[in-house]
Order: sequence, then C-alpha cells, then structure tokens
Amino acid sequence: MIVWVTGANGFIGRHLVHQLAGAGHAVHGVGHGALDAMEARRLGLQSWINGEIDAANLNALAAAQGLPTHLFHLAGGSSVGVSIERPFEDFSRTVASTARLLEWLRGSAPNCAVIAASSAAVYGADHFGPIAESAVPTPMSPYGQHKFMMEQLCRSYAQSFGIRCTVVRLFSVYGPNLRKQLLFDICSRLQAKEQVLTLGGTGNEIRDWTDVRDVARLLASVAEPSSQETFRIINGGSGRGTSVADIAAGLIRQWGSKTVVRYSGISRPGDPASLLADDAMLRRVGFDWRIPLDQGLADYVTWFKGQAS
Repeated sequence: MIVWVTGANGFIGRHLVHQLAGAGHAVHGVGHGALDAMEARRLGLQSWINGEIDAANLNALAAAQGLPTHLFHLAGGSSVGVSIERPFEDFSRTVASTARLLEWLRGSAPNCAVIAASSAAVYGADHFGPIAESAVPTPMSPYGQHKFMMEQLCRSYAQSFGIRCTVVRLFSVYGPNLRKQLLFDICSRLQAKEQVLTLGGTGNEIRDWTDVRDVARLLASVAEPSSQETFRIINGGSGRGTSVADIAAGLIRQWGSKTVVRYSGISRPGDPASLLADDAMLRRVGFDWRIPLDQGLADYVTWFKGQAS
C-alpha cells in the first residue's frame, strides 16, 4: 500500500514510519522539520515534504508519488502547556490542518483510509477507573478541546462523504527519542545529579503508560477499517494504570540513583487526576501490548544516557 504520514518527523511519527517501512510499505511524509534525503531514507521515508498540511503540498506529493491508500494523521499540537499559552497556534496546528487534509481527501483521494491520532485529553477530568470510548468528552484544556474538534471533523467527513476514518485516542506515550514531558524531565535532573527532585502534583496521579514502539504497532494494526463502519474511535491504552510516583521511582531505580522525590501538591492547569483506558475494544480486535513498563523504563534510561554521552 502507498502510505502517507503527516507529522512523520515527530516522536510517534518516526517510530510509526519505521514500523510501516519495516513491513514493506512505501511510506511518504509531510510535516515540519528539515530532513535531507539521506536522513529521510534512514527513517524509512521514500520522500518527505517539509511544510504545512495544505493542498499545495498534498498535491505535490500526489503528483510525485501517486495517491495514498492509507494516511496516518499525526500532525497537530502536542503539548497541553503550549495550548494554554498559545491556544490559536494549537488550534491551527490541530484543527485547521485536519480540515484542510480532509477537504483535500474528499476531492482527491476519497477512497483513502485515514488513521488519526487523538488523545485521552478529550475525556477531561473527574474520571476514576477505566474510561470507555462511549464516555462523554469533557476536555479541560485547549489541547484536549482541539483534539476533540479534530475527531468531530473526521466523524463529519465520514458520515457526509464516506471518508473511512479510525480515531485512536492515545494515552501516556513514552519511549526512546521522547525529549519532553515527565520522563525526560526526571532523567535530565538525574543526569544533573540533583539529590532531591521536587515534582508538581501529589504523585498519586494515574496514567496509562504505553511504549511508543507498541503504539506504532497499534496504529499500523488498525489501518483497515471494518467493512460495516466508516468511522470508529478506539482507546489506545493498555488498561493498566500507574502513578506518577511509581514512574519516578522506577526511573530512579533504573538509573541507579538514590535521589529522593518530593511533590509540591500543586497540579498544572489542565492536568486530570486519572486517565486510564478501558481497553475492551482493543482486546476484541486482538491487539497485544508487548513491552512491560519496567522494560520500557529501562530502555528509556539506556536511550537517554546514550544520547547524552
């Protein structure tokens, strides 16, 4: 199949390209970031366009490589904090880019299957225990609101124009090459030999942690929508919750440090107490999570020490 990946140069995008190219697919990318031909090939991309997700770039890619049979849409905002600081920028990156993409597909590649990466942030706060896909979305940050608006656009184009779309609501994705968020922050401070780490919140916040290599397999595995439906939403979570405190303790153990962790008790805006997937739908489609958390944390520490040396 001819596969396009928007946001192919991002954290998840790079792992997904590796997964798809390794399966023998022709993979082409569009998004932000300068990649020369050698670097693009190393990632598994047969071609790369550095630019906006707009008709001009999509037409250029189609003219050079042919129309896609499958399109993985990973481009968009990636930070709750940035969405609060610069909400219109986040809207443009997530919502406007999706609208341009879907409108281009409607006119130029209506038979292309779309797999769109969304976020558990659409669920918002006040959830305790596993959250099913049927839960009413109540996003509490611009980031979550914009991801939900992206989903609504996908639903609209599926219902009105027959664009086949699978939305995967990703939970707490971590793994090699992640250069932001909790794990990177803790490892950076461990590398700096801080004896006491003070983190925000209480440490009791629950998240559903998934290794990016498993997430790439998941996205690739749902590329074929079922014949009965043009639109579906799937939780991209494991159904296993782990506290921030346990993640911090696991990283410190893997690092080989005796650093002490304290918590400020002050949560960041837009930060729910619990985000845990009901994974019943994933179990029905037969997907298996292969990388245990301890192994994933060990691999992350190994990667971090390697890239810092």
